[in-house]
Order: sequence, then structure tokens, then C-alpha cells
Amino acid sequence: MFSISGCGSGGGELSSNKQILVIGHRGASALRPEHTLASYTKAIEDGADVIEPDLVATKDGFLIARHENEISGTTNVAAIAKFADRKTKKMIDGNALEGWFTEDFTLAEIKELRAKERIPQIRPNNTQYDGQFEVPTLTEIIALAKSMSAKTGRTIHLYPETKHPSYFQSIGLPLEDRLLTVLEQDDYSAKRATIFIQSFETANLKSIRTKIGKSHPNYQLIQLMDDAKVQPPDFVLAGSKRTYGDLMTAAGMWEVAAYADGVGPYKLSIIPQDSKGNLGKPTALVSNAHEAGLRVHPYTFRPENNFLPADLKSNGLPATRNPDGLVTEIQTYLKAGIDGFFTDDPAIGRLAVDSFKRS
Repeated sequence: MFSISGCGSGGGELSSNKQILVIGHRGASALRPEHTLASYTKAIEDGADVIEPDLVATKDGFLIARHENEISGTTNVAAIAKFADRKTKKMIDGNALEGWFTEDFTLAEIKELRAKERIPQIRPNNTQYDGQFEVPTLTEIIALAKSMSAKTGRTIHLYPETKHPSYFQSIGLPLEDRLLTVLEQDDYSAKRATIFIQSFETANLKSIRTKIGKSHPNYQLIQLMDDAKVQPPDFVLAGSKRTYGDLMTAAGMWEVAAYADGVGPYKLSIIPQDSKGNLGKPTALVSNAHEAGLRVHPYTFRPENNFLPADLKSNGLPATRNPDGLVTEIQTYLKAGIDGFFTDDPAIGRLAVDSFKRS
């Protein structure tokens, strides 16, 4: 079920206990503004097996790569006078937000914007690229992966996330059919690359499973999981009291396995931190998932002190890059049995995998 030909720096096949996927989280977002073609290109050049675009919809129904549909933090939209009146307030998955939203812009208008660094206080070096890059469409990202596959001689896989699917369905811009249509328009994404389709919701993954059946064996569905105490947005809408923690149990993983091929949990659900912020002992999550035949791809491994466990931080500021600490963190999770991981710095992720020795 999990065979992926051509994956990894050395090619070959992925199996449940051999090759580990290095997933470029929003590209190489520690080194370039996230969700830009430059970020994805850097991720591939640095050894990522897979690149991850988060997908939201424009007013005219195109899928573009942004972490959120509210884009004031990742583009220069607030500085463009003619778009000032687009600023508004909305409720997205129960959260009150104010700003500029992709669904209020056509693709042509989105293409007038330029990306900027989302967390400049942690990644000041990335601000040198502010204003240089467009917001890419899914079609453009597929074309990049195809081109880089030919250039590197290894298949670059894709890991698209449907963002806020219930919300987009509620405003008449459902993401699922649009995603499948775009994927099927190019032979590369339709048949050659492995496409990991991820969501924090369950209902839309079940819908996609029903739609694709066995027609696309290269499509893998991944159930994302937030903190155990959090509820999937579609559970909330359905009036359910269940949480991601319920899906992390042995029984919950078998439930997920009925429609998905893997899970993408928050990393602290696998190895929690103690009261001092140090890494603790692994939970049963990985074994529960593997027993149900599911792969485990936790998120997110980042190279700055700000994001590392207390016992792996180096001397320095929160923004100080700490590659050694990140390698140690990733390898601790590899020992816990994960099958791949999301990282903002694929070069360090590649190093962690290539230098890892199982005990």
C-alpha cells in the first residue's frame, strides 16, 4: 500500500520500516518565504522527497498555495491601496479573524500580490526576499515538481492540504473536486508522482476516498491530527464531542484506516515534553497507527531555537539557527518509529535521515 518508487536521495522504494520521507513543509520555509516556487525549489534542491502546498481557493475557484485564506501575514496585500476596502471580518472554523481573504480575490488579483516572510522576528534573513515572489497556483507547483523531477532524476512527490474544507464548502467553493481535477490534468500528478492528500477534517477525506476509489493508486490520504484535546472542525459542526485524541487510540486508528493511508500528528502527541520543556517518553501513537497499517508523518521540525525542546536549545536567541539540535530532535523521533516528517529545513532533515543509525 505504501510503495513509492523513486523516493529519497538515493531513489528506490519506500517501505514501512526502511525509507523515511523528508517532507518540505511549505517548501524550505526556514530559508525562503513559505509557499512560493522559490521555497519549493530550495526544498527540492536540499533533498526533500516531497513538497507540501497548503491549498485555499480564490473567488473564481482557483487553488493557490497559502497557509491560511487570510493573507495579510504572508503577502503585501495590506499595502496595496486599491485593495483596502477588501479588509473584513470573518468566522473561520469558530475563530474570529480580520484581514484580507483569498475567496474575495480573483486569481488575477492574487497574482498582483507578492509574498513576504510570515515570522520575520524568527527568520529575519528571509525578509530580504519580501516582495520578490508571486503566490503560486497548484498547477504551477505541479509543473515545478515535474520539471525538478526531470532535472534531479528523482520523482518529487506532492503533499497538498485542503485548508478549512467545511468553510470553503459553506461559501460555495468546495476544494475536493477542484483538487482532483487539477491533479488529473497532468500525467505527472495523475499517475507518476505519489500525491498525499491531507486534511485536519475527516468528512472531506472520506468524500475523496469515495470519489477516487481505486482509480488512483498513487493517491494517499492522510488524516492530520492536532493536539489530542482539540476537535476536528467537522466534528464540531456535526455536534460531536469527540477529539483528535479519540482518533489516536488503537480503536481510533482502525477507524481512520477505513478511509486513510496515514496520519499526520502534532509531534508532541508522539513524544510529549515534560514540565521543563524537555523531550519525554514516546506515547502509543506510532504503534497504534502501525498496528492499523497507517504511516506516521508528524509536524513540524524547525531549525531555530524558538521551536526546539528545552534540552536541545543552543546558547543564543530564539531566532538562532541550531542545526545540531534539530538533527537530534528528528533522530529521537526516528527512533520512535515515524515514517517521515514535515520540516521547514529539508537540508537538515536530509542530514538527520542519512546519518541515522537504528539501534
